[in-house]
Amino acid sequence: MSPTQKQRPPPVMTPDPQSKLVKLDYSVLQQCIHCGMCLPTCPTYNETGRERNSPRGRISLMRAIADGELEVTPSFGEEMSYCLGCLACVTACPAGVDYATLIETSRAEVERTGVLRKPTRSLTRWFFFRLVFTRPRLLRAIGRVLRVWQRSGAQAWCRRMGLMRLLPGRLRELEPQAPVMCAKFSNALIKPVERPASGEVRHRVLVLTGCVQDLAFSDVNRATVDVLLENGCEVLTPPVQFCCGSLQMHNGDDDTARLLARRQLDETDLTQIDAIISNAGGCGSHLRHYGKMLKDEPQYAQRAAEWSRKLRDIHEWLVEINYRKPKVAPVSFAGSPATPLTYQESCHLCHGQKITRQPREILKSIPGIAYKECAEVSWCCGGAGIYSVTQPKTSSWLQDRKLGHLRATGATVVATANPGCHLQIQNGLNNKPAPAGNSPPPRIIHPIVLLAEAYAAEKKN
Repeated sequence: MSPTQKQRPPPVMTPDPQSKLVKLDYSVLQQCIHCGMCLPTCPTYNETGRERNSPRGRISLMRAIADGELEVTPSFGEEMSYCLGCLACVTACPAGVDYATLIETSRAEVERTGVLRKPTRSLTRWFFFRLVFTRPRLLRAIGRVLRVWQRSGAQAWCRRMGLMRLLPGRLRELEPQAPVMCAKFSNALIKPVERPASGEVRHRVLVLTGCVQDLAFSDVNRATVDVLLENGCEVLTPPVQFCCGSLQMHNGDDDTARLLARRQLDETDLTQIDAIISNAGGCGSHLRHYGKMLKDEPQYAQRAAEWSRKLRDIHEWLVEINYRKPKVAPVSFAGSPATPLTYQESCHLCHGQKITRQPREILKSIPGIAYKECAEVSWCCGGAGIYSVTQPKTSSWLQDRKLGHLRATGATVVATANPGCHLQIQNGLNNKPAPAGNSPPPRIIHPIVLLAEAYAAEKKN
C-alpha cells in the first residue's frame, strides 16, 4: 500500500462480497482528490449544477457503496446512466483518476443487482447486446431488411400516411434517427487481402470494419483501405468480423464484452501483422483496453496485451508512418478556392485515446481546405453510444449546443471520426434547421474519406 492510500473504513453495513465495486482495486476508488477540476468540463454538471451529477459526486457515491455505507439503488443506477461517459473529466483530472474503469464497473454493478430491471428494458438489452451485436451475419441481415424498408419507398409511404403515429412513443421518436443503410457493406467493397498497386510493401495491417460503420458508413472503411494502400500497406480485412464489445462494456454488460474480445483474439493471428487499424473513435478507445480487460485470464492475457500494443487509430498510424501528403484537392472541392472546414472531436478519440493532433494534421495537409477551429470542439455532441435513446432530453440539449458552434464557424464541411458523432450531428442538421439567413447545412464526412478523395483526384489529373 502506498503512503497516500488509506485502508477501507469499517463498513456501516455488511458489503455484498459479490459487488463489483467491492472487488475493484481500492486504490482506483481513492484516486479522486475532490479538487473540482472536472466540474467545468462535465456536460451533465453544466446542465444541472448539482454535485451528484458531476464526476466527483459520482465517485463519492461509488466509494460509499464500496465502503458499505450505501446500497445500490435505482437512484444510483439512474445517475450512472445519466453520465455520458465522454471522459472529458479524465483529460481535466490532475490526479489521473481512472474514471473509465469506475463508470464501467458501476454500470456493471447496476446490471448485476438489477435495480433498473424492467421487462421491456431487459428484452431490449438482450436483443441488441447479446443477440444481434454478437452475430455479425444476423446484424447484416437486419441491415439489408432496413435498406429495403428505407429505399423501397415503404418508409416514405408510411410517413406520408401518418402510420408512424401507431408506433410506441419512444420508438416513434427514434425512428427518424435510424441510420441510412449502405447499398453495399464492407465485405462487398473490400477484398480480404489487398496489396498496393505499385511500390514496396512497407507494412502489413489489419483493418477493423466495426458494426454501425460497416452497415451505415462502409465507404469510410473502403476509404481507409485506399489510404493505407497509397501509403505502402498490405491490408487484411476479414469479411466477417465480430463487434468489438464497446457498446456492451459501456452499458454494463461486461460479460458479453469479454466474450467478444476473446472472439476477436481467437480470429486474429497477431504475429502476422504490424498494426490493427481502427477508424472509429468509440471502438478504438475500447479496443485499446483488451490487455487490461483480459489481464486475469491466462489463456488470453498475453495476446490481449499484444493486441493493445498494436492497436492504432487510423490518423495516429498514418502520422506514425509519415504518410504521403496529397498534392491536389478532392474532386468535390473543385471550383472553390478554399473550402471552409471544421473538425468535431469524438470524445473517445480525444479524451479516451488522446488523439487530437493527428486528425488536424491530416486535414490541414489536404489542398483546398480552409481549416476553422470550432468552439467547445472537444465537448460531447450528445451521441455517446445509445445516450440519445436513454437520455433524450440531455442528448438534445448537447446536440443544440454543438450545432450552434458548428454553424458559427461558417464551415460547409464538418469532419468527424466516429459514426455516433456523425449520426448525431447529421440528425440534428436534418431535424433542426438553421435559423433563417444561415447557410445550407454542412456536409459531414470522415477525415480519411477526404484524404482518399484527394489521392483519387491525383490519379484523375
